[in-house]
Amino acid sequence: MIENRWTRCNNCQKILYKEDILDNFKVCPACSFHFRLSASERLKMLFDEGRFDLVDHEIFPLDPLNFVDSQSYRKRLDESQTKTSLPDAVINAVGTVGGIKVVVSAMDFAFMGGSMGSVVGEKITRATERALREKLPLIIVSCSGGARMQEGALSLMQLAKTSAALARLEEAGLPFISVLADPTTGGTTASFAMLGDVNIAEPNALIGFAGPRVIEQTIKEKLPKGFQRSEFLLKHGMLDDVVPRKALKGYIVRALRLFLNRAQ
Repeated sequence: MIENRWTRCNNCQKILYKEDILDNFKVCPACSFHFRLSASERLKMLFDEGRFDLVDHEIFPLDPLNFVDSQSYRKRLDESQTKTSLPDAVINAVGTVGGIKVVVSAMDFAFMGGSMGSVVGEKITRATERALREKLPLIIVSCSGGARMQEGALSLMQLAKTSAALARLEEAGLPFISVLADPTTGGTTASFAMLGDVNIAEPNALIGFAGPRVIEQTIKEKLPKGFQRSEFLLKHGMLDDVVPRKALKGYIVRALRLFLNRAQ
């Protein structure tokens, strides 16, 4: 069977050769639409020569509430772990970016919508504590639908846990760069994703807490065009910059050199 070598852009609807998208950092060469990256792809793109050491990879989620909706939480976890080959929705890694040793956490939307449960909160906290312990900069790439409802209050506790760890990093004077990819919503936005010394987002990323439909129903008003997209948030002071994916690593390297007072 011949592999399908063509795909359609979600934005401009043009038929594109898959290799052209892959060669362009998974950005549509016709309209610059940014396709989602897996956590592994994100790490390979950021780290020098795509090389890094995985850390905190042995932590697996449990089902403390024996939660069942249309199917059991345990089944959802098994399906996501099989699909992504990940224990949960975030990967921690250590390596160099522009020659600077850093700790990076990258979220993967393919694992239950990148939702933040106890393991995600623990791994974000461990990455922050590692950066604090080893006196390294921290980079977190968020791509998440928010807190994981199947863990109830346990998932909501991760907002305070991750924020407290980042407060200790700030007190130590160590830089934290937050990268927001499409989408970054819910409890992720309400905690670590918006706490960076620099908060940057990819173009047209959906960023917010509640969804637009919920907000419209609450305030009984029509929302402005582009509401909760990167460019709207930048215009209204909620982000420091919007950076295309091809320029992202270079931007981060320049920011790190500025924070660490290192020469070019």
